[in-house]
Amino acid sequence: MNVMVTGGAGYIGSHAVQRLLRDGNTVLCVDNLYRGHAEAMAALEPEAGGRLTFAEADTGDREKMKSLLKEHQIDTVMHFAALAYVGESVTEPLVYYRNNAASALSLIQACDAVGVQRFVFSSTCATYGEPSEEFIPIPETCPQNPINPYGRSKLHVEHMLFDYAHACQLKGKPFGFAALRYFNVSGSDRTGVIGEDHTPETHLIPVVLQAALGIRDSITIFGTDYATPDGTCVRDYIHVEDLIDAHACVMGDLKPGDTRTYNLGIGKGYSVREIIDSCKRVTGKDFEIKEGQRRPGDPPSLYANPAKILGGLGWKASITDLDENIASAWNWFKNHPEGYGS
Repeated sequence: MNVMVTGGAGYIGSHAVQRLLRDGNTVLCVDNLYRGHAEAMAALEPEAGGRLTFAEADTGDREKMKSLLKEHQIDTVMHFAALAYVGESVTEPLVYYRNNAASALSLIQACDAVGVQRFVFSSTCATYGEPSEEFIPIPETCPQNPINPYGRSKLHVEHMLFDYAHACQLKGKPFGFAALRYFNVSGSDRTGVIGEDHTPETHLIPVVLQAALGIRDSITIFGTDYATPDGTCVRDYIHVEDLIDAHACVMGDLKPGDTRTYNLGIGKGYSVREIIDSCKRVTGKDFEIKEGQRRPGDPPSLYANPAKILGGLGWKASITDLDENIASAWNWFKNHPEGYGS
């Protein structure tokens, strides 16, 4: 297949590019490099065999997207390009609606103009907001009530895709899409070629590993009095390679006219304290732990019910052991303590 990967120089997108190349696809990576890394594409070039093209461009540039889609004869789009800091979305909501929702609209319009019929969208469990206990573990039927602009911007894209697919069906030119709602993505390519490099870094596992490396003096647990086994928040951590395996599985089965939604997680949760303990086991390092107050909007437990994608496509996560997940991340961070700039 000829696949366009937007945001392909980012953490998750670069792992998608790597997997698609390994599966024999021809890949066009599109990234504006605002938070992506050209170094990730350079790292993948040796195994690309001439099947990887990089275009520094913004998905909000509709005419550029039309040109690229047509020039590279793209039949499938994997859309990862987005801003993804929840706190930033609260202080800069218009930036998030412009980048995540409006740019996606321009991309979908470009797909419409050139006749692309298959679209895999990187959505998020943040579209569910704070589900009540009856919806834990979270199924796809859980009401979507996002509590921040980041989650709302992603939900807007889901709505656009549903409405556009319906209109295409009425016009007799079917368009198929899948919205994949991620839980916490973690880990790195186990060969150590690419990894996770965010500025600023806010994800729990990288933050703890930075403490293990001495880059941070300490880490803070925000809330220790939740109604969970050890009092700290519980989350579902899916390994990035499993996440991309699900994308490949969905892409291979997706047909024009399909409208699909799947939750991507391992189906169980790990607490903040369990993450910290695992990081200490894997790295053999000790570091200072501080306890702080709860952060507003942090639910006690969020983890996926992945039964739908298992039943429909036979996909399930292969890495559910926390130490194995974190070991892959550690393999990257200890060799790249300053990310791609190391």
